[in-house]
Amino acid sequence: MRIALFGYGKMGQMIEQIALNRGHEIVAKIDKNTANIDFNIMDVAIDFSMPDSAFDNITKCLNNNVPVISGTTGWLDKYNDATNLCHEKKGAFIYASNFSLGVNIFFELNNYLAKMMQNLPEYKVELEEIHHTQKLDAPSGTAITLAEGVISNSNYAQWKLESASNESLKITSKRIGKVPGTHTVAYDSIVDSIEIKHTAHNREGFALGAVTAAEWIIGKSGVFSMRDVLNLG
Repeated sequence: MRIALFGYGKMGQMIEQIALNRGHEIVAKIDKNTANIDFNIMDVAIDFSMPDSAFDNITKCLNNNVPVISGTTGWLDKYNDATNLCHEKKGAFIYASNFSLGVNIFFELNNYLAKMMQNLPEYKVELEEIHHTQKLDAPSGTAITLAEGVISNSNYAQWKLESASNESLKITSKRIGKVPGTHTVAYDSIVDSIEIKHTAHNREGFALGAVTAAEWIIGKSGVFSMRDVLNLG
């Protein structure tokens, strides 16, 4: 499989190594300054670029009939535009806030727990995410996905960073050292607490998930998620 990398930071480099180890070819490494892009040489694109570049990268791929996997966060105000274009072009597109197998199982667990807790108003829920100091966006895309899972199964109307109310779910974001990613969902009452937590030990799980998604999407048409890739739904 011929893979093009949009963004060649630490994650792009890790994806490259895993892809090569799995027998794939990296045919392009594209950043903001790349002038000429040959879409004909790529079977699939993996985007881990900057938030201000992601949407443009995705649209270029879809307009050139290249399936695209995106793990960039911070651009989701244009997500519906990307999915509409994908359907219009009969392309293939996967966005995930986190590609790791463990995190996607954690998403399912979070949704299930939220459903069980929705009729227990004595429990207040909060989310916390911790990442390395080089992570630019806050809260993390993973934390937002977790918050949306809680909101869809509760009376909360929205999430807010660092503040909470009866209608707003609080997300606390911390940037510490080289932490790959830790996410905690905690339900607290005056009598006890319930907590679920996912801790990444390194970034390899994210990169492996992205390559797995790229392998899966070949030959398909539509907008998909990691639930489709991992057959969790």
